[in-house]
Amino acid sequence: MGKKVKKEVEPPPKDVFDPLLVESKTAATVVLMLSSPEEEILAKACDALYKFASKGDENKVTLLGLGAVEHLFKLISHEDPIVRRNAIMVLGIMAFNHDVKKLLRELDVTNSLISQLAPEEEVVIHEFASLCLAHMAVEYTTKVQIFEQGGLEPLVRLLGSPDPDVKKNSLECIYLVMQDFQSHAAVRALNVIPPLLELLKSEYPVIQLLALKTLEEISKDRETRIILGENNGLDCLLKILETNEFSDLHVEALAVLGNCLEDAHTLQLIQQTGGLKKLLSFVGDSTVPDIQKNAAKAITRAAYDSENRKILREEEVEKCLINLLEIDNDGVKVAALEAISAMCENSASKRALGVQGIPQLVQLLSSDNEEVKEAAVTALVNLTAASPSNAR
Repeated sequence: MGKKVKKEVEPPPKDVFDPLLVESKTAATVVLMLSSPEEEILAKACDALYKFASKGDENKVTLLGLGAVEHLFKLISHEDPIVRRNAIMVLGIMAFNHDVKKLLRELDVTNSLISQLAPEEEVVIHEFASLCLAHMAVEYTTKVQIFEQGGLEPLVRLLGSPDPDVKKNSLECIYLVMQDFQSHAAVRALNVIPPLLELLKSEYPVIQLLALKTLEEISKDRETRIILGENNGLDCLLKILETNEFSDLHVEALAVLGNCLEDAHTLQLIQQTGGLKKLLSFVGDSTVPDIQKNAAKAITRAAYDSENRKILREEEVEKCLINLLEIDNDGVKVAALEAISAMCENSASKRALGVQGIPQLVQLLSSDNEEVKEAAVTALVNLTAASPSNAR
């Protein structure tokens, strides 16, 4: 048996760098790491910056000064999904800062963010890409960019996301974009009404409130009001008003219904289902000045149309308006007086208002509030014009 020869261990190749664990306690060093070609380092650097930026606005400003935003913008299109996700998370939370938003607009990031809303992307990417867009959409230029670059379609689709944060961010973004009136038709064409009505059932009040605000904005268009009626949206809104648990949503729900009152077809639909009677009863029972004032303003807008005046007269809207004159709130009084002036265009309403309301109007001429006095004078002029019985 031969003698064993000891096997020599081959030395490691000279051109291979041994693994190095880098631990940094300064943000500047971590920002430098964003230029690394290694995906693992990029992902860890972004994760560390996210935690740092989450601690406060001062840290966001620090990262902005270190040039982190420019690096992160490049990384949100990185081929590695983890790097891309972590980079978008940092940008999403940093975009809360005004100066960061300004730089992001200069870098023209909107299109890159919209591309991250694709169905195949993971929920976290949807969450922070939509958050970043929502932060930026407060500015007019970004609203236009989101609209022109096709951002509304994926945002409307994400209203059906299983994640509440994605729903909330997408909804907020849609609401902000819709402040630019030209986007209304495009949003309506994307069939946004059914998902908005579905979001009214959300367990999260902030989502319900945003859905109502978005409905208020889009229901300024007659076509949308028709679609609302076809999707039982008016019933949904009336149910909110009838539910005490949703009292914090009553003002916004009434604002949507107020828009619907302007359209004779929709107003007739509300009347036929008993909704108008319920609405006037709700206003009469309410003790919230904003609700009373907004309801009176909605009646004023509706009363500009002769057909609407006939419908409102059939439901004896005059009683509701005269009762509002007794409310101890000058804003409510002014709104009710303006509604009375508008309803005077209907001769039957003018007679009803004269019998019931003239004594109260005369009393309001002594009000300490100039707006109340002026509105009372205008209402008296309209009530007595071409009406000898009211003048007497």
